Amino acid sequence: MRRMLRAWTAGAAAAAAVIGHGCRPAGDGGGTIAVSGAWALYPMAVRWAEEFRKSHPAVSIDISAGGAGKGIADALAGVVDIGMVSREISPEEASRGAWWIAVTKDAVVPVVSAANPVLDDLMRAGATRDELRGVWMTGTVAGWGALAGTDAPHPIHVYTRSDACGAAQTLAAFLGGAQEDLRGTGVYGDPGLAEAVRRDALGIGYNNVNYVYDGRTRRPVEGLRVLPLDLDGNGRIDEGEDFYADRDALAAAIRDGRYPSPPARELYFVCRGKPESEIVRAFIRWSLTEGQRFVEEAGYINLGESRIAEGMGRLGAE
Repeated sequence: MRRMLRAWTAGAAAAAAVIGHGCRPAGDGGGTIAVSGAWALYPMAVRWAEEFRKSHPAVSIDISAGGAGKGIADALAGVVDIGMVSREISPEEASRGAWWIAVTKDAVVPVVSAANPVLDDLMRAGATRDELRGVWMTGTVAGWGALAGTDAPHPIHVYTRSDACGAAQTLAAFLGGAQEDLRGTGVYGDPGLAEAVRRDALGIGYNNVNYVYDGRTRRPVEGLRVLPLDLDGNGRIDEGEDFYADRDALAAAIRDGRYPSPPARELYFVCRGKPESEIVRAFIRWSLTEGQRFVEEAGYINLGESRIAEGMGRLGAE
């Protein structure tokens, strides 16, 4: 049985951002846009909302995080105008009226505590896809010595997400399964999972990039380290695989395909049908155009001209 652990940080406690104030869209161009969903997209959406309101001061944007599952459920139920989703949209969701548009890109990374007893060995050896599958899916990799290539006796404490989320689904897709196949102690939300691993020297988990790197220093947050992927399976992290020292280096690796996809992935805005509200359409349009100027500094990856053009076409914008 999966144990359920609800671990919160100060950041998770403030899981909603309300930018401005107002009511539903009115003819004067003001109103409110309600957004909920993926932790992965939450920091970017908050930044976009802040910047958008500089040119649209009569608009308020209410944003709450709670996982991709909540985002798409809220959007399809009409509870919010936009759901934030950090995984592919399923055919069943599409059949229920989901309309989606890619707005940026990031990745999921495996994380360990900086206090891990074999940290130096882990940083040198990394972990292969099969080894991570053994940790999270089959249980065949249960000790840190087996993962680090040493005789260390310490058991691996495995953590996963308790909420339906894109990060878990994306990691599981990389490992050849679905979120339901992931083993471990369930923890709610990106901040909670990062904090659980940070506090447990024997812990392993996974996070979206922006919950592992400090937004100011762009270095890993205190107490956490990204577990490098041994992509060629030779038992060591070669120079071409060593791009985790700071957020910019990892972002470059995601952008040029050195970091695989999955666990890199696009992030989506999802609506119940093509949005008809002009202020909602304006916000999405702005996010794909002017808003892309803020993507890299916020720790995300620009979509590229062709994907932006495709999105604008889906929106019906010139």
